[in-house]
Amino acid sequence: MADKPIRVLLVDDHQVVRRGLRTFLEVQDDIEVVGEASDGAEGVARAEELRPDVVLMDVKMPGTDGIEALKKLRELANPARVLIVTSFTEQRTVVPALRAGASGYVYKDIDPDALAGAIRSVHAGHVLLQPEVADALLSQEDSPSGTGRGSTLTEREREVLGLIADGRSNREIARALVLSEKTVKTHVSNILMKLDLADRTQAALWAVRHGLTD
Repeated sequence: MADKPIRVLLVDDHQVVRRGLRTFLEVQDDIEVVGEASDGAEGVARAEELRPDVVLMDVKMPGTDGIEALKKLRELANPARVLIVTSFTEQRTVVPALRAGASGYVYKDIDPDALAGAIRSVHAGHVLLQPEVADALLSQEDSPSGTGRGSTLTEREREVLGLIADGRSNREIARALVLSEKTVKTHVSNILMKLDLADRTQAALWAVRHGLTD
């Protein structure tokens, strides 16, 4: 249903942060906070129990941190989109989180309205990065092997990859390129295989990093 609110789970070891997020998000008509967790292990358990649409996840937490929690959620094939909300800006934190399957990465000083927009964006299937995070990724030197893998993509596969980065579903890509959904699925599988990527989120990030999006 179009009017169904976005179900959000808050995972952060600081109660004050969780309280602040809940206070703001509960006034949004289209967002519902369905639960909280104080560390990664509890976050995984709550995500399995509550099946939220979006998880707001801190990175640095005692015990199971946010990156390990992300990996566990992917192993469990939990469909929740994970938006990292953290104060850590180092590339050594950003890159592993995105590789583990995060759908977005924003800093805790983000404007509240922008955070609500970020939740809506990742829920819609987009990859969401604050400009500083995107710059950190784009500033990394590409490995020769990564560049080589990209050169194996056909022109059609590059078109499909660009649309994946725009958050398009297979059905939407099929309509845009006048293809069957089955053909699009084949292209997506080939892209993931050629680039040695695990999922569509990683493919979208690869496309952003290599300039295949506007």
